[in-house]
Amino acid sequence: MFPEFTLRYARLPERFFERFDPVSVPAPRLVAFNRPLAEALGFDLDAFDEARAAEWFSGNVLPAGAEPVAQAYAGHQFGHFNPRLGDGRAVLLGEVADRDGRLRDIQLKGAGMTPFSRGADGRSPLGPVLREYLVSEAMHRLGVPTTRALAAVTTGERVFRRVPEPGAVLTRVASSHLRVGTFQYFAARDDGEAVRILADLAIERHYPHLLSLEEGERYLALLEAVAGRQAALVAKWMGLGFIHGVMNTDNCAISGETIDYGPCAFMEAYSPTTVFSSIDEQGRYAYRNQPWLAQWNLARLAETLLPLIDADQERAIERATAVLEAFEPRYEAEWLAVFRAKLGLVQEEEGDRELAEALLEAMEAGGADFTLAFRRLSEAVEEAEAVEEEEAPALLELFEYDSALRDWLPRWRERLAREGVGSEAIAARMNAVNPLYIPRNHQVERMIAAAAEQDDFGPFEALREVLADPFTEQPGREAYAEPAPATEKVFRTFCGT
Repeated sequence: MFPEFTLRYARLPERFFERFDPVSVPAPRLVAFNRPLAEALGFDLDAFDEARAAEWFSGNVLPAGAEPVAQAYAGHQFGHFNPRLGDGRAVLLGEVADRDGRLRDIQLKGAGMTPFSRGADGRSPLGPVLREYLVSEAMHRLGVPTTRALAAVTTGERVFRRVPEPGAVLTRVASSHLRVGTFQYFAARDDGEAVRILADLAIERHYPHLLSLEEGERYLALLEAVAGRQAALVAKWMGLGFIHGVMNTDNCAISGETIDYGPCAFMEAYSPTTVFSSIDEQGRYAYRNQPWLAQWNLARLAETLLPLIDADQERAIERATAVLEAFEPRYEAEWLAVFRAKLGLVQEEEGDRELAEALLEAMEAGGADFTLAFRRLSEAVEEAEAVEEEEAPALLELFEYDSALRDWLPRWRERLAREGVGSEAIAARMNAVNPLYIPRNHQVERMIAAAAEQDDFGPFEALREVLADPFTEQPGREAYAEPAPATEKVFRTFCGT
């Protein structure tokens, strides 16, 4: 059933990983399988057997050609450097070429104690596995670069965190698992050869257009390319109200994909200081800080690449600094492009940033739901002639205080009029970028509770089906678009490690 493995990472020098076979589990059961992704990866679905798949995706049986390894990496965690982290509960089975010829990592997460586990059990509770499965696939459907979920398997074991929970294993697919922390691991050991090997691998896997450049230019261009993808990625997060929760350098992928969905969540009432992670006591990774943290992480990557950028350290620092200083305007341009689209704008005008920021300020003042406010904005496009008290009622009802919004709406409509496009076309393009359905925190928690406490995966399947088409109104599923009732609001999320 599995496509042929390409063991690109496992053929690197052995200091890049620890060879490790997944630890077997007593009673594997397949509870989720992503057939469209499997087909895109080249799996033989005609030979699919659920019981056999459960053995593979739990790690009990290795697919032919797999050579599992736990990857070495370091990382800054909440600003503090740990020189040795690594895959403490994950193993890379190998890479496969998908039907478009792109290499994709296949990794088991929750596969048992590895040499990098640092005393932990190497397992994953069911809840975080289902959260990552659901949210990563939702992000894919929302148009955000992300790792993907191929399968989820329960193990028949109990995993002890805050309380005993069912154990599970997630099969994760990624363009690669190269992280800023991977580079830091070897830079901290003054292993310049390994950093060069990693940089060449990153270029080969993700930025092959850089291969024709001279060496120093190539590695500076790598830093520029990673910065560009991080700017675009975080701008997309911001446009969805998504909060990653743990933007440590070991969770910053060189590919520009969202990776490691631990205490992540989608903001409901708009507030730029929103934090969900139970371990982020200082608010380091609050919604508004994500662009700054991306730049900070890129600075840590730049530090590892300095010897490759230029033999003259001062010159290398100068050139890398220029790339890092260019991140802010690049991110700002990406952010503005995202929010222009959310407001129905295609043409570029000087006052567009202020217009977008004024709406966000009105949303904050009114306590409006981020997702629904943008979605319902499209309903107001055709109401230019409405009496003020009657305009955009569905939008206005989201605001506890709506005076700022009422002041803003005429400015926005005046700006729309200069687009020279009919209201129906504007509303359609807004609805194509402003989702109606997101993985709302209370729904995710309900789904986890049903699965973990009652072995009921019906809520998981229902939510997965809704989120597969987030931009299209689905009659009868109105409840999935609603914010949490007061009794179910989620203020803290947990990573499960």
